[in-house]
Amino acid sequence: MPWLQLKLTTDRNSAEALEDLLLASGAVSVTLEDNADQPILEPALGETPLWDQVRLTGLYDADIDTRAISERLASAWNRPLPEHRWEQLEDKDWEREWMSHYQAIRCGERLWICPSWQEPPEPDKVNLMLDPGLAFGTGTHPTTFLCLQWLDQQPIEGLDLVDFGCGSGILGIAALLLGAHRVTGVDIDPQALTATRDNAARNALPENAMPVFLPGQCPEVTADIMLANILAGPLVELAPQLQRMTRVDGKICLSGILANQAEAVMAAYRPWFDFDPVAEQDGWVRLTGTKIRP
Repeated sequence: MPWLQLKLTTDRNSAEALEDLLLASGAVSVTLEDNADQPILEPALGETPLWDQVRLTGLYDADIDTRAISERLASAWNRPLPEHRWEQLEDKDWEREWMSHYQAIRCGERLWICPSWQEPPEPDKVNLMLDPGLAFGTGTHPTTFLCLQWLDQQPIEGLDLVDFGCGSGILGIAALLLGAHRVTGVDIDPQALTATRDNAARNALPENAMPVFLPGQCPEVTADIMLANILAGPLVELAPQLQRMTRVDGKICLSGILANQAEAVMAAYRPWFDFDPVAEQDGWVRLTGTKIRP
């Protein structure tokens, strides 16, 4: 199905009002993007920041009258519209377009992460067949890749793990395929729980090998290894809970952390953990350590 898109450039103070106008004028969706290469890597807790210069893109059915929409927007805005232009959006099979760019990833000596629609490059290795759906975690982001590399190096046969912020289930499922006994998955997003269940079944794992829960519904469990690939702010807040869920002498693996946030996260966990040297890739870090006896 072909589409038309209207692109406008504005400042952060006008972005929300213009977004509302685009939706009121018939846009089926509105996307906000940085228009000045101003990265916002992680907001502070409770913040929803915008860039100084924002590009809004409204998506419309192809049969609309662009001139009438522009006039309606200008009238509602009560002043000349910011810099804008109409474009035709190329009609593609967007699912297949995404699939064509997602390739198998090797994560250490044993482990491969493979798109579920492709044959594994090395069938005799540990191959995790993955379709992330709407959940985070394909193995391509440094935070996930660093955790997968670490798991590949661990003797985890027969151990119990918690995957806190499980997303697509990629870390927990990798652990099970590498020999873990059981993984408990936790995520705030119901779509992540669905994706995890689907991916566990896709990899022929027993239904009870990786039960998944929303945070408030998770039973009291303790783990030999705690995995948490989320963000620095939540990791600091969750430190007391995650340490309670980790057995003495157990391991912890934290990621989703920028290099300049590593010290603050480690400080939150140091009362309970001895940390290994920090691993870094592309400005992101992985923190691992061992829980000490009280």
